[in-house]
Amino acid sequence: MKIGRFVTLMCALSLWSSVALADVLLVGNKSGHTLWLLDLYSGKRLAELPTGIGPHEVEVSPDGRLAVVSNYGERGQAGATLTVVDLASRAVINTIALDAASRPHGLAFINSQQIAVTAEGVDQVVVVDLTTAEIVQRFAVAPGLAHMVAAQADPAALWVTNLGTSTLEKLDLSTGEVHGPIITGDGAEGVAVVAARNEVWVTNRAANTVSVVDTDSLTVVADLPSPGFPIRAAVTPDQRHVLVTNAIANQVRVFDVATREVVADVLVADPEAEYRPSLLGTTALPIGLAIEPNGQRAFVAISGGDQVAVIDTASWTVVDRWASGREPDALAVAIAAPQ
Repeated sequence: MKIGRFVTLMCALSLWSSVALADVLLVGNKSGHTLWLLDLYSGKRLAELPTGIGPHEVEVSPDGRLAVVSNYGERGQAGATLTVVDLASRAVINTIALDAASRPHGLAFINSQQIAVTAEGVDQVVVVDLTTAEIVQRFAVAPGLAHMVAAQADPAALWVTNLGTSTLEKLDLSTGEVHGPIITGDGAEGVAVVAARNEVWVTNRAANTVSVVDTDSLTVVADLPSPGFPIRAAVTPDQRHVLVTNAIANQVRVFDVATREVVADVLVADPEAEYRPSLLGTTALPIGLAIEPNGQRAFVAISGGDQVAVIDTASWTVVDRWASGREPDALAVAIAAPQ
């Protein structure tokens, strides 16, 4: 990392206690090559920051100080960087270069200094130290597009889905071992850890199913129907529900974790909106998911319509729609730390 960037990072962190923070929703806009910070309660845009080409995912550090964006690139132009944002100053404080043509995609914080990144272009998952901007650990995973990653705290592990091989792999952070692959379903993509039940839920977009994997036996214990191209999964903070975006069906399917039954199907398409054509048709194209820490609202990136749908989790209904940049995909919630 260059000295100038290091000084910028240190100065930004030193201002942490003196800058008033806001609770925000972060929105990565793939075609806009930007990250928007929206007020978490009104949807008002507070900042617009540049990213690299094709920001696909965004994650907030456990201490709430930083956000990291994976710059995947575009068709014919592979990305190879991470954008690091200081949430106090609402500024980009570093751009971390990864291996050439690595196409970073999925992100999962291991702790507030280290983040795991899927590198589709080189069939790896890498762990990056944000204080040094260096790769400190590498995992070779099955070739075929390692796409999304989720972190498990105890024992420390990563769970990685692979679109090309339709599998899930477990990466042991302490030993460096890779366990699996576990065959889930065609087009394994979204992944979410339900720690309270020792389960990992995987969305299989081509199979129109969600697989429930036992983390001890490393076996699929249930396959649940989720028609309409299930693409992302998120767990509510109380771990009672798993939400899945079905991109072609224009809905969010809500599962009860204990019973594995469908609780609700929330239609997120706006009947008054006009949507762009995409590879999946002219559709609202819900993709990214984020849930606020109190569990009262969920946020869905409406990629085909440049907006975010806000879902009330008590009624499982859309209660608001907020404007975003061009082709929103990645979502994350950042809550201001107490001063």
